[in-house]
Amino acid sequence: MARTTPTVRWLFTCEHGGRGVPGEYAALFRGADATLASHRGWDAGALDVFNAIAPSLADAAVAATMTRLLIDLNRSLHHPRVFSEFTRPLPAAVRKDIAARWWRPWRDRVTGTIAAWREAGHEVQHISVHSFTPVLDGEIRNADIGLLYDPASARERTFCQRLQALLGERGWRVRRNYPYRGNDDGHTTALRRQFGAGYAGVELELNQALFPRLLEPLCADLGEALSELRG
Repeated sequence: MARTTPTVRWLFTCEHGGRGVPGEYAALFRGADATLASHRGWDAGALDVFNAIAPSLADAAVAATMTRLLIDLNRSLHHPRVFSEFTRPLPAAVRKDIAARWWRPWRDRVTGTIAAWREAGHEVQHISVHSFTPVLDGEIRNADIGLLYDPASARERTFCQRLQALLGERGWRVRRNYPYRGNDDGHTTALRRQFGAGYAGVELELNQALFPRLLEPLCADLGEALSELRG
């Protein structure tokens, strides 16, 4: 009997889509409006791109609008920066409660979706949408789009090479594993460890200098390029 090619399910997430503060923690962030509005508080523009491209491409899409300064959904719980300077000084029991109420349900929702797809025999393509500040510590980031992946994964590497070429043809400056490394601690890294070869995860990093002026053409070109890869 001929073997069939597994169906690939596409998952989109946006871990840092907003800067909201749950009401019970508002006092922790009193006077911190500027920090919440900065790149430390959220990934400006990421949710706009997520909302523009995910509906036509995703089999499932999950976005978070809580500030990463409460707890960072893209960090492992053991990471020293999973809590910020606003929440790190809290008693351990309070931090554990925040993780149980905000970090764990997010992770469980995503892993539950992937687990169900894998159980059904599907492979998974995950696009995690982020953005980055155009200047950090005096360094100008010289890319419009970064594609973060694990270099040890041939599937992720090939996907990013093809996406880089498609976006480059459309005039965007695209770099791979920039401005961060794709195998650092993060949501996709944790999912690779959990699900192995049936899972491929890519962090899409977008330069915040593109927003809002180039949001519309960026979304159009990303949508077209990803649609071509999806087939």
